[in-house]
Amino acid sequence: MTRGRGYALLALVVAAIVALSTAIYVGVASDDGLRNRNALGDGRAPNSAAPASTGTWVGTWSTSPSAAEPGTETTGMADRSVRNVVHTSVGGTGARVTLSNLYGQSPLNITRATIAVSAGSGTAAALADTMRQLTFGGGPTVVIPPGRQVMSDAVRVVVPHDSDVLITTYTPSSSGPVTYHRHARQTSYVAQGDHTQDATGTPYTERTGSWRYLTALDVLSNESDGTIVALGDSLTDGITSTPDTNSRWTDVLADRLRAEIAAGRDLPRYSVVNQGISGNQVLADGLGRPADNPSGLNRFGRDVMERTNVKVVVIDLGVNDILRNPRLADPDAILNGLRTMVGQAHARGVKVVGATLMPFYGHRGYTEAREAVRQTINAEIRAGRVYDAVADFDQALRDPYDPRRLRADYDSGDHLHPSDKGYARMAESFDLETLKGSAPAEL
Repeated sequence: MTRGRGYALLALVVAAIVALSTAIYVGVASDDGLRNRNALGDGRAPNSAAPASTGTWVGTWSTSPSAAEPGTETTGMADRSVRNVVHTSVGGTGARVTLSNLYGQSPLNITRATIAVSAGSGTAAALADTMRQLTFGGGPTVVIPPGRQVMSDAVRVVVPHDSDVLITTYTPSSSGPVTYHRHARQTSYVAQGDHTQDATGTPYTERTGSWRYLTALDVLSNESDGTIVALGDSLTDGITSTPDTNSRWTDVLADRLRAEIAAGRDLPRYSVVNQGISGNQVLADGLGRPADNPSGLNRFGRDVMERTNVKVVVIDLGVNDILRNPRLADPDAILNGLRTMVGQAHARGVKVVGATLMPFYGHRGYTEAREAVRQTINAEIRAGRVYDAVADFDQALRDPYDPRRLRADYDSGDHLHPSDKGYARMAESFDLETLKGSAPAEL
């Protein structure tokens, strides 16, 4: 080999190394350092007008897969487009979604999926210039095995905070039963045939109050540095809140936190995601395998620790352990279950704020003995022997003249679940200062 050819070869090698190093840097520079590493890209649907790909990956919305949808065991959602409508807590310049086949008994074949910003509230229509095709490993299709989930590739799209986003999937074949979250308090849509890329919303003639397949929406955000996960039961799920108004206490908390930061208050810049399941308990699972409505203990790893860039978890569980136990619940068993979840969070450096259990006098399940269990649990929580910090929802919503019951204007009418005003009061009573700092060091 001549000296000239040797220099030329050396130059090619150096150039290749520089190019490879640049590619690696671009791919991970905006990554959150967690287990999911997806370089931001548009796959087969490029968006040349997209903003720069910088920021932190956080959860802007999520929900817990809670059961197999009744009536979908045979056909699933064959030859139908499912357009899930979700509401963001923070905005970003890129997005990725998680789809679940947890309760499926056969492979779930998704041949096309899209994401778009909604054209407005209460509609299946999208802003046409925001419609993006989602890809999975660079391709438009994905097959999700039974009991598994998949995260899409990231796509460049501007997702505003406090907005509705449409995530649409099409399944050509039978793949039941459908994994869903029953009580969405949000109207989503279904169309016959593949209308995933339709921006008009016209084919979406069927409405549903559940979320199907979709369990998370993450964004690449410049306005958030981490995620708050709210783990709870129907009180967090917002079962009695007005549909399509985003009146759950977690929605109000996200709005309040953003407003306080905008006003100049020194607070962590966090998003808020909701992992409430109506009827959920600390200790007991529902029926089935996998279990419908898995206990807080059994789903803590999946629904809290696997969320993107989680910094704080707020736990509001325990009431159903009291009300649904055919015998008198053991307060020590419930408290030990809560402490176990706190230990799991601390092992990952996640701070835990815990809620006191709100009153339920007047509800059909009320007894003086059950009230005594609630008071025992709340005393331990307030004494600082369970959580890192306390959200005293009991004190905030109880009737000052009869602390066993909800204040009348905070009561939805069933004497257990709050009204919209009650949910707002929960969020307003939450001490935002408790979001500061990290989990205490384990000795």
